[in-house]
Amino acid sequence: MELFHTLLDWYMANLNYFTVAFLMLIESTFLPLPSEVVMPFAAYKAAQGDLNAFVVILAGTVGALSGSLINYTLAYYLGRPLVYKFAESKLGGLFLLSKEKVVKAEEYFIRNGKTSTFIGRLVPGIRHLISIPAGLAKMNIRDFMLYTFIGAGIWNIILVIIGYFIYDLRDQIFPYLEYILYLLGATFIIYLIFKAMKNSRTKNN
Repeated sequence: MELFHTLLDWYMANLNYFTVAFLMLIESTFLPLPSEVVMPFAAYKAAQGDLNAFVVILAGTVGALSGSLINYTLAYYLGRPLVYKFAESKLGGLFLLSKEKVVKAEEYFIRNGKTSTFIGRLVPGIRHLISIPAGLAKMNIRDFMLYTFIGAGIWNIILVIIGYFIYDLRDQIFPYLEYILYLLGATFIIYLIFKAMKNSRTKNN
């Protein structure tokens, strides 16, 4: 219990524009870090007056664009065979990446064209991977950056609004906040374990 409070206090104390941008960069690569544990918390600090909400949105969006450019660039230069080989590898499995996820993202990109880099930023399960098929298709980088920036910006605005909503309800939520966070943390850990086991079984078959 005390460790939980210590970790949460440390996280909130170190959450600033730079760390928001960095964490959102990670979130937009293939690493399993959900934006939901970044932007709403930063928005909460903004509601307290410690950060500026507009700068939080900008930092998060720039970070998301930077992470997407990493995926885009790797896919652009490595090509489909190497991307799929990595997705099927044990290392890819540790990052919760799989051939099925890449195929799903690629099919989504084919169906929706270049606007998928905008719409896909709002779709769970696709959001952080949509830049891979964009790179594989060698999409024009200016279009990619524009659509990604707009899509990521809209998603971050939604998360910041949620953070402000939580702040407004803090008196009602705080008595149960610890239990809520424990539940969310446990759910996320179980999800990671489940996906890792599923990917491992898929690769072994």
